[in-house]
Amino acid sequence: MKKTLQQLTLTALATAMLALGAAAQTAGQDIKNAGHDTADATKQTAHKTARATKKGAHKAAHATKKGANKVEQKTDPDNPK
Repeated sequence: MKKTLQQLTLTALATAMLALGAAAQTAGQDIKNAGHDTADATKQTAHKTARATKKGAHKAAHATKKGANKVEQKTDPDNPK
């Protein structure tokens, strides 16, 4: 009886240790996954920022050309308005 109780206790302890080991591996993988998710989000944000900056620069250049053309028309002596 005493030996059966010892075996049962040992089996329960071994099962608990395996469960804790598996949980530790899962936690480590969760941290790795969080790191990868953060890296992907950073790349996506950088890409969208670059696109928005480029789009804004093109709009500003177009507005500058448009304004320059208006000034040129106003100052052109051959084209009175």
